[in-house]
Amino acid sequence: MSRASPFIGAATVVAAIVVFIVLVAGFDYVPAGNIGVKDTIGVVDPIPWGPGFQWTGVLTSSKKFSTRIQLREYDASAASKDLQVVNTKIALNFKVEPSKTPEIYKTLGTDYQDIIISPVIQEAVKSSTARYTAENLVKERPAVKSDITVYIINKLQNKGIIVTEVAITDFKFSSEYDKAIEAKQVAEQDALTAENKYKEMEWTSKSMKLQSEVLEIKKLDLQQKWIDKWDGKLPLIITSDNNNMFMQMDLSQLQSMPEKN
Repeated sequence: MSRASPFIGAATVVAAIVVFIVLVAGFDYVPAGNIGVKDTIGVVDPIPWGPGFQWTGVLTSSKKFSTRIQLREYDASAASKDLQVVNTKIALNFKVEPSKTPEIYKTLGTDYQDIIISPVIQEAVKSSTARYTAENLVKERPAVKSDITVYIINKLQNKGIIVTEVAITDFKFSSEYDKAIEAKQVAEQDALTAENKYKEMEWTSKSMKLQSEVLEIKKLDLQQKWIDKWDGKLPLIITSDNNNMFMQMDLSQLQSMPEKN
């Protein structure tokens, strides 16, 4: 046997190992709920792939994008129509459109959320809140949400990002504005209390007047009964006081007198 035979055998084994490593390295894996974008030394394949195993080739890497619905919250600061500072928290549900992932990777990269979504949220909040006063931002919250949602969808849909839900989770104003609102509410409550007090006094006054009228009617009714029962005779008892004559009648006798036919 030649002395070169062991070296040839060793080289063959090494070559086989290298080929095996290269072949293994040429395969890639994309997990469920994701899509892969092939990048071969800077050349991006326009057709995404996955999920699963695939031979992607030597010197090719796969950038993975989640195709599941994602939730992120964004803080945005803007000014209302009456120039009140409004700090808003937006909760955004979104997902990437699989067919657009190669373009997203080429133009935005894997950090597309910070590069494109966050600025769009800021623009949407500023554009929408500027059309409402601070008070109406709270009163017309559904309309504000609708404005923000439409703005975000229109801006992101051409970027390959599908918006599924937008929620305004918080509106915060400056401490000075909050104090002014609190003072206004206290003043309104005081005014309402005063109004109720006035209505109560007015009702009491009317009630007392009504009672007085009822007593007057009863008095007239009693006088009419006295007239109806009087038989034309002089009073039963005549007294004098300081030479002024007046009549007194025993009410029990008056009530017992028969009515005239």
